[in-house]
Amino acid sequence: MRQVLQNISNGETQLVDIPCPQPVDNQLLIATCKTLISLGTEKMLIDFGKSGLIAKARSQPDKVKMVLDKVKTDGVLTTLETVKSKLNQPLPLGYCNVGIVQHAGNTGFQVGDRVVSNGGHAEIVRVSKNLCAKVPDNVDNKSAAFTVLAAIAMQGVRISKAEIGEVVVVTGLGLIGLITVQLLRASGCRVLGIDFDSNRCALAKSFGAEVVDLSIAETPVDIASDFSRGRGVDAVIITASTSSSEPVSQAANMCRKRGRVVLVGVVGLELSRADFYEKEITFQVSCSYGPGRYDKEYEESGIDYPVGFVRWTEQRNFESVLDLMSAGAINMEPLMSFEFDIGDAVEAYSKLEETHTLGVLLDYKSDPIELIAVKSISISSSLASGTENEVSCGFVGAGNYASRVLIPAFRGADVELNTLLTSGGVSAVHHGKKNGFLQASTEYSSILESDDINTVVIATQHHLHSEQVVQALDAGKHVFVEKPLALTQEGLDEIEKAYFRQGERCKLMVGYNRRFAPHTLAVKERLSFVKGAKTFIFTMNAGDIPFDHWVHDPSVGGGRILGEACHYIDLMRFLAGCEIESFFAASMGKSPSMKITEDKSCITLQFSDGSVGVINYFANGGKSFPKERVEVFANGGVLQIDNFRRLVGFDWPGIKKSKLVRQDKGQNYCVRSFVESIRAGTGTPISFSEIMEVSRLSIDIASSLR
Repeated sequence: MRQVLQNISNGETQLVDIPCPQPVDNQLLIATCKTLISLGTEKMLIDFGKSGLIAKARSQPDKVKMVLDKVKTDGVLTTLETVKSKLNQPLPLGYCNVGIVQHAGNTGFQVGDRVVSNGGHAEIVRVSKNLCAKVPDNVDNKSAAFTVLAAIAMQGVRISKAEIGEVVVVTGLGLIGLITVQLLRASGCRVLGIDFDSNRCALAKSFGAEVVDLSIAETPVDIASDFSRGRGVDAVIITASTSSSEPVSQAANMCRKRGRVVLVGVVGLELSRADFYEKEITFQVSCSYGPGRYDKEYEESGIDYPVGFVRWTEQRNFESVLDLMSAGAINMEPLMSFEFDIGDAVEAYSKLEETHTLGVLLDYKSDPIELIAVKSISISSSLASGTENEVSCGFVGAGNYASRVLIPAFRGADVELNTLLTSGGVSAVHHGKKNGFLQASTEYSSILESDDINTVVIATQHHLHSEQVVQALDAGKHVFVEKPLALTQEGLDEIEKAYFRQGERCKLMVGYNRRFAPHTLAVKERLSFVKGAKTFIFTMNAGDIPFDHWVHDPSVGGGRILGEACHYIDLMRFLAGCEIESFFAASMGKSPSMKITEDKSCITLQFSDGSVGVINYFANGGKSFPKERVEVFANGGVLQIDNFRRLVGFDWPGIKKSKLVRQDKGQNYCVRSFVESIRAGTGTPISFSEIMEVSRLSIDIASSLR
């Protein structure tokens, strides 16, 4: 199927073939009929992409600070690669879609329903149920395509609390501004529209508004005063896009005492206290389509807000807009400037540069049954090698770590990169082409059933690991899986059964890469001469992750101890060189301001040879402090690894300070060791028993901290 993407690094718009996304129970699979290009948001994204690096940095100073902090901890080269990777990620465009449901799952919708959604410019889209609404029979597809954009306008109107007969100013008469005018008129308000474009002013006038045409030097504040009979307007809704703060100041000056100013657009926010103080003016920013926006429980999990407590959610705003269209209270037809076939999408975007352009629609005519059947596509002219003992990989997942670290590591190990699979397909095509994969796919069975693939690499969300590992082992594939191996002991039990069902013919490797780091191996070599017990202190300055991030969800990410601290449990197990006999773990006490405490923990491990170690896993430290520090105490000396760039010996004979040009956490050697074990038919670099020992202990430690 075809989808419109944008290259953030240069602003180029592309129409790309990708495999069809696969159905999910709580989401709809929709065959698109029409989409609307957002004149504001999408043009802003394209302009951002076309700007240079300096301009991008100036527009996002908070991101610049993050980059500078990363340079301090990870070095210039690693940071540069991360930034380039982010900028080269393709961005799916569009969020105004109308189409026919092809798969309804457990959503309450039916196959064949005509629905609007915030799906992108693609022939097939997959959307959560709370971001969809059924279209009334008498609303055509062209008008329905404006629904999501109109919901943004509607949320601004709702926040303004405009009442019948009130005087409301709309500053900025783009698409959202003109729809806002119509919604206010439908609510019985007197409306004054302001813009520099005479054509848009004329449209607003046709919708029943009075207008201020700034192109002929009219004075908005004076006109607003006259329009409100000298009392000042009741509310101002700003739908303009400008870096100037003038629209906000102007809005305050137009308002009556205790008037309201609502920001829907994007403007400068250097507010003057004097503008607001004397008249006690309320200023509020409207959030997108309404309540539920950016709430993962609402948007992704499909958990609705009770209507008795939250009357107007995103979805109910969609429905309200469609009801107004159905009743003829608002009219989208005058806002339609151009319509293009999806095949001419790139040309359609060029129309955004024309001054008088408003609504640009894309039309879709493909057979959805044929599109849905395409779950894998070829992205290379090369053929599978089929060479005996060759390592041919199917990759599952292409997130940040997989695309930036794991895939390049396997490519560097000279394996055949056969198939890259992601749930939506966009990342599979982008990273597949970039790294020389033969195919991009959205269906796991395409990897499991392929005779050309003998090795599966799993880098998906944590809760998917155990089932995917079992399926790959049962299909007779070697498996490399990112940590954690499983989230539950039951999951590990199933993996153990699958592993032994294969009679140990299939290799299973977990990506515990830090034991393969050059400085780790240097320390391990020195410790081989130490007789007796050792002591360890590992400190991980992990950094904070927002409490609503999926990694904190016990059923999805398993928490950061299980998801990341397992690295240090394995590393200590490797350096100790013997079994872990017991553990003790404690985390910070809970408080109202501390929603997550597990990621601020101390873990003590006791080993069978008498060695003991402490893992300090802290998410409440400063970013300028080193992220990782490994310290080993033995025989009157200390070995210290600082952020996997520097190795220092204190009172340790024969050890001098060693510093790498760039940080090396062992990912490349970890992968090469696994690949060579397949080629040579030797044992897996980490034994199955040790993998299971560390995995079971990690689950027990995480459970003890909850």
